[in-house]
Amino acid sequence: MVEVSKRDIRKLKLDELKQFFTEQGEKAFRAQQVYEWLWHKSAKDFDQMTNLSLPVREMLKTNFSINHIKVDKMQRSADGTIKNAVMLHDGLIVESVLIPTEKRITACVSSQVGCSLACKFCATARLKRMRNLNPDEIYDQVVAIKEQAELFFNRPLTNIVFMGMGEPLLNYNNVLDAIHKITDQKGLGMAWKRITVSTVGVAKMIRKIADDKVKFNLAVSLHSAINETRSSIMPINDSTPLEELADALKHWYQNTKRKVTYEYVVWKGINDKKEDALALLKFAKIIPSKVNLIEYNSIDDPAFQQATPESLRMYQEILEAEGITTRIRISRGKDIDAACGQLANK
Repeated sequence: MVEVSKRDIRKLKLDELKQFFTEQGEKAFRAQQVYEWLWHKSAKDFDQMTNLSLPVREMLKTNFSINHIKVDKMQRSADGTIKNAVMLHDGLIVESVLIPTEKRITACVSSQVGCSLACKFCATARLKRMRNLNPDEIYDQVVAIKEQAELFFNRPLTNIVFMGMGEPLLNYNNVLDAIHKITDQKGLGMAWKRITVSTVGVAKMIRKIADDKVKFNLAVSLHSAINETRSSIMPINDSTPLEELADALKHWYQNTKRKVTYEYVVWKGINDKKEDALALLKFAKIIPSKVNLIEYNSIDDPAFQQATPESLRMYQEILEAEGITTRIRISRGKDIDAACGQLANK
């Protein structure tokens, strides 16, 4: 006899759950109980749903599965950073990172298995994109890091950044669905303002999120404000040059009235000259913005080498002299390949 594959219960909306229970001759309010177990209490199996009778739990097991992620391997850095190798229900692996600082604990989560954008400085880009993550798989990464924050640091998770594997705006519907579950009071109840979605600059999708008036923060992985330079390290700039990106960002600000953050790595011999900094200054003034200058994390490619501290300070001085809030970010978790650009390096 061929076993019929069970439906993933977390793909059902609340109304669909209510319909299921009604069809089974059960009270519709059971759906609300199950929904709370799935999205507020983050239940991993049906036996945890202790306010349901044993027959109801058995009925759920017969009809559904909970395709929960598994933290397959956890590595801890000397600086406290934790990197998780996360196994999905189909055996594929993504990575997520817990980043602790004095005031925050941040979850850096993945949105795709691999990536299709081929940025030359990023380890993840060397993997082919295999598939998008489902909303529950994104949600589960956050829950796992939330639990680690409480277990290892006795502190709550405070922030979420979509800066792990993949391009979030190319999996927009699932990312947005996951964020709704994370922010909903029936879910994890986190504040939208604590969530940042980072993109390499998919202009069409920046316009869409602006039209949708999303409440999360937007970061753009920029790395050069000179077309020729940016195209040499980020192939997306060939199809979406800086002028098109700038127009999309203007649309973002007109619709949301919120600043954008530019993520910017400075490399020796690539973008470490004064003309590069002045180009960034000009671009940063297009709409209200702030800049994170990020220390480069090696992926064993000699073409990319960390710029000197003097180059970073030069950028900071030029930007801050014109009122652009600028921070030099020292990366964490480098010893376990958990820093920016290193995921999937080993």
